[in-house]
Amino acid sequence: MPISYADAQPLLAALAGPLAPGEWRGSLPITYRMGPGPARVHLSISSDWSLKPLYDVIAKIPGSESPEEWVVRGNHRDGWVFGAWDPLSGQVALLAEAKSIGALHKSGWKPRRTLVYASWDGEEPGLLGSTEWAEAHAAELQRKAVLYLNSDTNTRGFLKPDGSHSLQHLLNDVAASVKDPETGGSAQARLRARMRVQGYEKDPTDDRDVAEEKARVARIAAGGGDLAIGALGSGSDFTPFLQHLGITTLSIEYEGEDDQAGVYHSNYDSFDHYVRFGDPTFAYGIAEAETVGHTVLRMAEAQVLPLQFSGFADTMRDYVGELHKLVEERRSHAAELAPLLDQNDFGLAADPTRVVGPPEREAPVPEVNLAPLDTVLRRLQTSAAAYDGAYARLAAGALSLTDAQRAQLNALLQGIEQRLTDARGLPGRDWYRHFVYAPGLLTGYAVKTLPGVREAIEGARWDEANRYAGITAERLGAYCDGIDRATALLSGK
Repeated sequence: MPISYADAQPLLAALAGPLAPGEWRGSLPITYRMGPGPARVHLSISSDWSLKPLYDVIAKIPGSESPEEWVVRGNHRDGWVFGAWDPLSGQVALLAEAKSIGALHKSGWKPRRTLVYASWDGEEPGLLGSTEWAEAHAAELQRKAVLYLNSDTNTRGFLKPDGSHSLQHLLNDVAASVKDPETGGSAQARLRARMRVQGYEKDPTDDRDVAEEKARVARIAAGGGDLAIGALGSGSDFTPFLQHLGITTLSIEYEGEDDQAGVYHSNYDSFDHYVRFGDPTFAYGIAEAETVGHTVLRMAEAQVLPLQFSGFADTMRDYVGELHKLVEERRSHAAELAPLLDQNDFGLAADPTRVVGPPEREAPVPEVNLAPLDTVLRRLQTSAAAYDGAYARLAAGALSLTDAQRAQLNALLQGIEQRLTDARGLPGRDWYRHFVYAPGLLTGYAVKTLPGVREAIEGARWDEANRYAGITAERLGAYCDGIDRATALLSGK
């Protein structure tokens, strides 16, 4: 349970035992120890476990030309206690967008596509409001939704864009047009600068190879190119739309300079704390509303949905490369462990007063066939380049489409993310159907990319890894089929 530092100090001071490691120590004027200690504490917690109804609030503006294509925008409004930061900082940005769009609508403007704004209830107990709504309208959403765009918390700092990589270029384009309130540069330029600095300051003790990490950061932060967006796991209301229904999804917020540590999900997440430390002038609330609002309107108004696929292909190259590296790391680890066990090195190196058994012997790693993924990756890179080239020619006026061709193309792009899903779902959790992005089975919110293969390798389930490499390659092949058909439509074929 979250408690104040004043209440925690006598409890921590009463602990005895060995000194706590440096990274476990706080800043109170006490000696931090691991425990136990002489004190006994009785903690009484009163909780209300009764059932309550949840209320999602849904507002729509019908599209003037393509009402059967929906741009869905959501943020939850329920919070633990006050919830000023989580979730109301994002909710007020959503309301600001809705107010501006409502003013446009009153002036006579109508969006090309239908706009759906959602204020979710019951996110904190388990994404309940958004999940129930998404499941209740699943078939309709899979036919109509061209985008689900989520936000949650928002504070001073840097743009944090995550989601479907087919929208990476669009998000970069929008971020380049939004002014960062603190520096006067664009939100994209500030994020690019931060990534360059992080690459320069990379800690040599970090797990990733320093040279490899610096090369990665340099590549994605290079001037002129798109910044990579992150992959989504879980932890907010985008989950049912992306992971279960396969709808193209984005999550956009600002973070990094917030001083919010310690208030999360507690009664300290108050308006007073937020206006002192989170975003005192609400300037980043405005930046959030501008970034998300521009993205929503770009999706709503584009004659052709602004998806591009080279960013996705580049990201998949990295993900498949990580799988190859993971297999080799597991193989070398098993090979290095065997002689240590044979020679009793763990026993000889152990402290006899604190006996810890040696690790279990690992079986040699068999051949893991990632060739299907390598093959489909090459096809994906070719297909993505062809589509993006044709899309650029369309934007430049070198290609034109009839209304019928445009409708066909948009219908194809609307459902293209669903080609990365499989109704059988991921092993052990069939509700999760996306084969590129998923929360880890054992990592909570944190994402696992290419999860069917990656988690099988991590769990030494080699037959499963081979099976899901094939299934994942099939899903990526279906995605390529969609891109190729879209390219043909763009080219008038």
